[in-house]
Amino acid sequence: MIDLGEARAFVLGACSALPPVRLPIAEALGCVVTEALVSTDLVPPFDNTAVDGFAVRAADTVGATDSSPVRLRVIGTIRAGMAPEPSPGPGEAVRIMTGAPMPSGADAVVMVEHSTAIGQDEVDLSVEAAPGQAVRVAGDDLRPGDPVFPAGDVLTAGHLGVLATLGVTDVMVVPRARVGVLSTGDELVDGPQPLQPGQIRDSNRRTLLGLVEQAGCVAVDLGRIPDNEAAITAAIEQGALTCDALISTGGVSMGDFDFVKVVLGRIGEMRWMQVAIKPAKPLAFGTVPGPPPGPRVSPLPASSPRGASDSGTPPAGASTGSACRVPVFGLPGNPVSSVVSFELFARPGLRRMMGRADADLDRPRVQAVADEHLGRRPDGKIHFARVVCTYEADGRYHVVSAGGQGSHHLSALVGSNALAVLPDGDVIEPGAVVEVLLTS
Repeated sequence: MIDLGEARAFVLGACSALPPVRLPIAEALGCVVTEALVSTDLVPPFDNTAVDGFAVRAADTVGATDSSPVRLRVIGTIRAGMAPEPSPGPGEAVRIMTGAPMPSGADAVVMVEHSTAIGQDEVDLSVEAAPGQAVRVAGDDLRPGDPVFPAGDVLTAGHLGVLATLGVTDVMVVPRARVGVLSTGDELVDGPQPLQPGQIRDSNRRTLLGLVEQAGCVAVDLGRIPDNEAAITAAIEQGALTCDALISTGGVSMGDFDFVKVVLGRIGEMRWMQVAIKPAKPLAFGTVPGPPPGPRVSPLPASSPRGASDSGTPPAGASTGSACRVPVFGLPGNPVSSVVSFELFARPGLRRMMGRADADLDRPRVQAVADEHLGRRPDGKIHFARVVCTYEADGRYHVVSAGGQGSHHLSALVGSNALAVLPDGDVIEPGAVVEVLLTS
């Protein structure tokens, strides 16, 4: 067996960031930006009011109180999107709506709550306004030349709003990785039909497609492939032409005879590992030949993933391809083992391909108190127990077992929201502190 750290280092060493592409900002959410943004405009672009009220000359409101209001003549109304006219003179006010441009001559705004209309043309103001009150000055947020955000930021909804404010319509980013997921095996079936002897329903593919999406990638369903060497070869080679990485499950244990192993051993540069962890000890990782230089062509089924094109034209932001090699993650076949293996190896590798920083590759880790025994025995492995983690009134995280810990116990996996990292040794006693990966 090899150390977990050694296995991760080997995987991450082969997962380089994808080449940057220019994407419309509508498609860039969650991507890592590769160029710093510098403001080219004033934000806001003009002086405007922060409230509904009356634009005034502050000097005209001196001494105004509830008991002794100041009466001004109302000479017009300015709504958002209108020209900043008319301009108030001495003893005059302009009714103004939030976001509307300030008229020349006015230097403050009195909120409508502090006003009383006197007919159509006059208003009593019951507070004294200070110059600049409720006025958002042009360039108060950003001025030309101001740095907005650096290269390496993950684009959030707020980032996209700033880009739109500055009139930016597209941006250079590391694209989402397109990740193909395939299942192999004559024993696998889909759908509700009764199972025949020896058959099982294919749960791993659906689970992994969901995990791929949660990791921020574009999941590509490469389907369920029969135990046929030619069919598996075709599926892997075609997947490598249209995807940035591939994931398969099963057939990676020592001594297994499986066509996936045969095919990857023939066309790929693979390493077959036994990692000192439980579950998910077997792991295959390596690369297969990728596409030639030029844009990827993505012929996809009717249920194409988000952003894909059904016409054979690459989706906006699809990787341009290069004379490269495509990473392949061969995960164990047991359902829980495949999920744990994905979390420890595939997820960080895929996120590195999308330009994420080292601190952003894995799920968040916290220290938690075990509220019950967490069973294990010395065996030279790190155990990853499925647990329920809660944040309690004592200001600490606490965990309890989510149920059965067998690698086939899907119900405990569904009931868990974290993985407790149990180092080699005896049972974890109640009250002990354990490291936890928060998976949801």
